[in-house]
Amino acid sequence: MTALKARPVRFSLKPYLPKGLFERSLLIIVLPVALMQGAVTWAFFEQHWQTTTARLSESVAGEVALVVRLYERDGPEQFDALANLAFATTDLSVEYREGDTLPTTRRTAFFRALDRTLRSALGAELDHAFWFDTTRYPSYVDIRVQVEGGVLRFIAVRDRVFATTGHIFLIWLFLATGLLLTVAILFIRNQVKPIRQLAEAAEAFGRGQDVERFKPAGAREVRRASAAFLDMRARLKRHIEQRTQLLAGVSHDLRTPLTRLRLQLALMPQSEERDAARRDLADMEAALEEYLAFARGQAGEEADTLDLTALCETLADDAAREGVDLELELEDGLTAPARESALKRALSNLVSNAAAHARTVRLSARRNGARIEILIDDDGPGIPGDQREEAFKPFSRLDESRNANRKGVGLGLAIARDTLRAHGGDLRLEDSPLGGLRARVSLPA
Repeated sequence: MTALKARPVRFSLKPYLPKGLFERSLLIIVLPVALMQGAVTWAFFEQHWQTTTARLSESVAGEVALVVRLYERDGPEQFDALANLAFATTDLSVEYREGDTLPTTRRTAFFRALDRTLRSALGAELDHAFWFDTTRYPSYVDIRVQVEGGVLRFIAVRDRVFATTGHIFLIWLFLATGLLLTVAILFIRNQVKPIRQLAEAAEAFGRGQDVERFKPAGAREVRRASAAFLDMRARLKRHIEQRTQLLAGVSHDLRTPLTRLRLQLALMPQSEERDAARRDLADMEAALEEYLAFARGQAGEEADTLDLTALCETLADDAAREGVDLELELEDGLTAPARESALKRALSNLVSNAAAHARTVRLSARRNGARIEILIDDDGPGIPGDQREEAFKPFSRLDESRNANRKGVGLGLAIARDTLRAHGGDLRLEDSPLGGLRARVSLPA
């Protein structure tokens, strides 16, 4: 029995990276700048600033050690002369506190490196116990050394102990970083804006909404893509117009002989053959209407803000006139950008299809986050799950299950889903709580 090899765990940064173009472009600029400034800061503080501070601290520590040794050699009698000499030559203010001891506590500087540097320098030069405080006075450093009989207190100018220009370097560094980020954000935003406008125009055109004010802008490549989109939009619009004109001519040419046939059948004597011919003629006209509706699509209608609640109530009134009792469960104030005639035709098709195969039909509409859902439930025989996608194909018939297209040519669901997708929505078939089929319509609010 062979042992299974454990797969190595691979860590990927991809899930944590930003997804938007603006964020990614900003990261491309910010990350190298941050790395560069981190390296510069480290080099400055670790090499230049810390080295300079160490040399200054060593110099002051040597002066303090010299004064301590001179005091121990000459004794307290010569302290005044020694203090005057130290102040005149080293700017160290020295005070002898007879019988005093070193403090037991002190405050730590914000930059701990300052304390470490001074402690190291004093420890290397002095053989006595010492204490210092770098936080009590803003411009001075308090250093105390335990000697026989008391404490020598030194007050040193802060600039002689530490390199105090580090904060100026940090201020200039942060100011330059802020200025660079501001320029980068403004520049990247101006570059991303035309791409976002192109995407919005393409999405709007896909929903059938024409954006007349869209113009190519931005970088040369973005302008080329925008110009290609405008050319494609113009070709598609010409194609739709030509197809609409062709369909109008076909409709007119076919309706004329159908009307003559209907008149001839009306003049014929009553017979079973005449009734059968009239039924065939009606089926032919219904099939023609369905063909034209499928091919016509959304041409010739502009999108507008539509009150979906009122539209569903209108569907209920139309269904009632046809003898269908449509149950309603609606939220108030549901609106969406849509073409009223096209959307009404799609929903009416779904309601009529449900009513043709069920006794109970329920239509409900509700808001679900940024979407609006319209549910059409029935208690009919339904459609098996493995055949629901087949039902959306044009000219598809489901005679074995629901026989959903027995009165047409199999274009009803195809027209409905095509219409809803053109509105930025979708149509799915599911199991209904009533026991039959549920048509779930999703539209952007």
